[in-house]
Amino acid sequence: MSIHKPRRHDSGHLHVTGAARYTDDLPTPEGTLHLAFGTASIPHGMIRSMNLQPVREAPGVMDVITAVDIPGENDVSPAPRREPLLAEEMVFFHGMPLFVVIAETHLQARFAATLAEVDYEEYPAVISLDEAIEADNLLEESRIYGQGDVEAGFAACAEVLEGEFDLGGQEHFYLEGQAALAEPGEDGEIVLHTSTQHPSEIQHKVAGALCIPYMKVRSVVRRMGGGFGGKESQGNHLAVACSLAAVRSGRPCKMRYDRDDDMVITGKRHEFRFRYRAGIDAEGHLHALDMQHFVRCGWSQDLSLPVADRAMLHTDNAYYLPNVCITSHRLLTNTCSNTAFRGFGGPQGMVGIERVMDHIAGHLGRDPLEVRRTNAYRSGTSGQTTPYGQKVLDNIGPALVDQLVESAEYAERRKAVQKWNGKNPIIKKGISLTPVKFGISFTLTHLNQAGALVHVYSDGSIHLNHGGTEMGQGLFTKVAAVAAHVFGQPMEAVQITASDTAKVPNTSATAASSGSDLNGMATRNACLIIRDRLCEFAAERWQTTPDRVIFRDGIVDVAGEEATFAELIKMAYMARISLSAAGFYATPAIEWDRIQGKGRPFFYFAHGAAITEVALDTLTGENRILRTDILHDCGASLNPALDIGQIEGGYVQGAGWLTMEELVWHPKGSLWTHAPSTYKIPCASDRPGVFNVALWGGKNSADTIYRSKAVGEPPLMLGISAASALSHAVSEAGGDPLFDLPATPERLLMAIEAGW
Repeated sequence: MSIHKPRRHDSGHLHVTGAARYTDDLPTPEGTLHLAFGTASIPHGMIRSMNLQPVREAPGVMDVITAVDIPGENDVSPAPRREPLLAEEMVFFHGMPLFVVIAETHLQARFAATLAEVDYEEYPAVISLDEAIEADNLLEESRIYGQGDVEAGFAACAEVLEGEFDLGGQEHFYLEGQAALAEPGEDGEIVLHTSTQHPSEIQHKVAGALCIPYMKVRSVVRRMGGGFGGKESQGNHLAVACSLAAVRSGRPCKMRYDRDDDMVITGKRHEFRFRYRAGIDAEGHLHALDMQHFVRCGWSQDLSLPVADRAMLHTDNAYYLPNVCITSHRLLTNTCSNTAFRGFGGPQGMVGIERVMDHIAGHLGRDPLEVRRTNAYRSGTSGQTTPYGQKVLDNIGPALVDQLVESAEYAERRKAVQKWNGKNPIIKKGISLTPVKFGISFTLTHLNQAGALVHVYSDGSIHLNHGGTEMGQGLFTKVAAVAAHVFGQPMEAVQITASDTAKVPNTSATAASSGSDLNGMATRNACLIIRDRLCEFAAERWQTTPDRVIFRDGIVDVAGEEATFAELIKMAYMARISLSAAGFYATPAIEWDRIQGKGRPFFYFAHGAAITEVALDTLTGENRILRTDILHDCGASLNPALDIGQIEGGYVQGAGWLTMEELVWHPKGSLWTHAPSTYKIPCASDRPGVFNVALWGGKNSADTIYRSKAVGEPPLMLGISAASALSHAVSEAGGDPLFDLPATPERLLMAIEAGW
């Protein structure tokens, strides 16, 4: 059996030896030109004039492209609202591309891009959330979701708590930066090699810019060195620029961002401000909640609307909110356009409600775990509904939390933390358990579809292509295991090649944690078509029925007689049986009205919980994660080794966002934290000293691919427990636990001093 077993990543040996080819590693054809963007030096204003003659005269420069040189659409937006690739008259953020330099080398292009003489009429800029709120600078009308009667709920409550805090954004910091290579072909065709999570969107945007049909554009992706949502839409800029230059020059064209350019130009995780009123009783039941989200979207729409929607959809996290009103204000600022990031708004929504739970517990002097259990959705098939009207069925959350509490000895360790804190005035410890309930599916319903193409060659080897992209998460390994399982073959018999719009069209982005769910099902369906043909052929040849044809362990058992898979394939080929099939899958039972905020946007929920224990130096704010225990729900895991890796990485990325990763903007709009020297991400020494990860052993009731569950995004939100544990430590030091996030040493120190 190829599924449900721990297996190494299919490219693992290539990763560790350096042999894996990424976009920038591909051998470039002779005569390849290199591109760089010239960017704006102000956050908002009008371009009075732009002298590009010094750029054109720089060494190695072959050409310069501006907005007027684009034959078709000057638009790289993933949304209906237009987002120009190159500024036309107006500049909207510091770092906005103004023109493209085409040169003989990468360094020549970058140098020449700095030589432009641009005269601006500078306009007032909206940079911070405070400025955006004051200006009421809305991207769209504020959205409201909810259920029950909030005002009646408040009237019946014993107490009403109020709070406000800010939650910072996050840089994707994928190891492989943005890159693209465009090769012009015959009769107006173009082939693109890009580092993108969305090959079809690249295809569409390039076709629009060149005024050609989609069929003329082939978009190919073998692998990415990380994506995390940052390559869902942000790669459009490079792909379109390279394609324009390739058509214009008749030569292959390549572009890659240096790390500084990457961080300045591309969008981040959306920053939020939360403002809430929570009505409670003496036991800590949350009877009424009025939650407001203020979302910093940046200068354009990009994916901000669905990100903000999903934050609203995860405001409940694992808790039943009988009377709730969630209001989301989507605000424009003159900064880079924020975009998808692992969790896609879900983490922000969950942070908001978890902070409310900590606030209630602190106010009542209770263990936050007790408050969380008090407000949790009931176990089993309860029929309780989310604020958007979806019933919470098969709710394993409470049982999962109970198991983790017991296995990680939470009660004993909390007592030990209290004892430590009573004896140590300088180093304070904190401990917290936070749950995760994360909805799986694209909220834009039509994206919940996938295709696959499977060939079985006459020697019995299997070739597979599907619409998903590999960004290190092991998608290709999982989908190959699905194909191997259907045919009863070893993994080595299956070869997956690069995602390619010429093989599988109309693909959705590899996002929303849906890669294995969608592409695994599409692949299985394609393989079953071929297997059914083989069963009918074998049944006729051996004079039996198709149900007596069994594929296992590399052989085919036909009513007790055995043949190798390769032998059966050879026979089928000689009998002119088709050994190729296209498979398709569309997620069932989902419907969503985002305007009304009602429906069933998610096929199922993935659950998890984490306990984090921290130590905090009250004199400096320095802190460490001492121990983390995680129990996570992957259903019947397709590959436990890969899933545990995703859980570990997701937790560290989530904890990094909430404890150390800080984006700092100059009041004039430039990004100060634009390089590894100023933007800190977790490294090996920041991992928990003790790190225990286990998979929940319960069954998945949802009809997913071999009853597995998505694991790409949900583990990131386990990192919320680190911020909650630091909040506990600050409380133990007599400080204010409702500080802004990320919980940098400076913020922690100020929070401690605020209570003195």
